[in-house]
Amino acid sequence: MAAALAVACVPAWALEGNADAAKSKISMCIGCHGIPGYRTAFPVVYHVPKLGGQHPAYIVQALMAYKSGDRSHPSMQAIAASLSEQDMADLAAYYGGEK
Repeated sequence: MAAALAVACVPAWALEGNADAAKSKISMCIGCHGIPGYRTAFPVVYHVPKLGGQHPAYIVQALMAYKSGDRSHPSMQAIAASLSEQDMADLAAYYGGEK
């Protein structure tokens, strides 16, 4: 249901992501999201979600929410602030295509 909601919320102007272009951008993601079962200690201890296989629209919406401040996590807000809409679409295409 969450994936269906995320798809329904994607604006018609959403950019097409390029998974190959994302390969030069994933270094900021793999340090946490690339470790199976990883738990972080900042700002609190929690399980870091797996990105591979997530619906691309969900990934874009989450990144946009971090960038706008609607979703709170200091590290993710800082990372998302550095991303363009095309960067977000590319990362979503890359991780959305992983299983």
